[in-house]
Amino acid sequence: MAAIGTGPEMPFVRDADGSFVLDAGRLAVRFGWSEQELQALMRRGLVTSRVERGEGEDAGRWRLSVRCGNRRWQAVVLADGTLAEEELAFAPPQGRRERP
Repeated sequence: MAAIGTGPEMPFVRDADGSFVLDAGRLAVRFGWSEQELQALMRRGLVTSRVERGEGEDAGRWRLSVRCGNRRWQAVVLADGTLAEEELAFAPPQGRRERP
């Protein structure tokens, strides 16, 4: 993953249950949208997310993935909430398979 971003940021925070809390404004910037655009897409159910906990040599790291349409943002977050890596990539639509 290559780093993208605009400089130092506050660490990612977690709620009382230990779930990551992503700021809509911070995430919208990654996708090139306004916070209002991202929130509208979320209300329409067009934004999906996944959290993966690292194991073995990746223990203490998490990979956060957010997808909307053909865009996928991924970040690797360290145990203290700091961003280690992030990437925005274009991906094929979900549910479609390439033809042989």
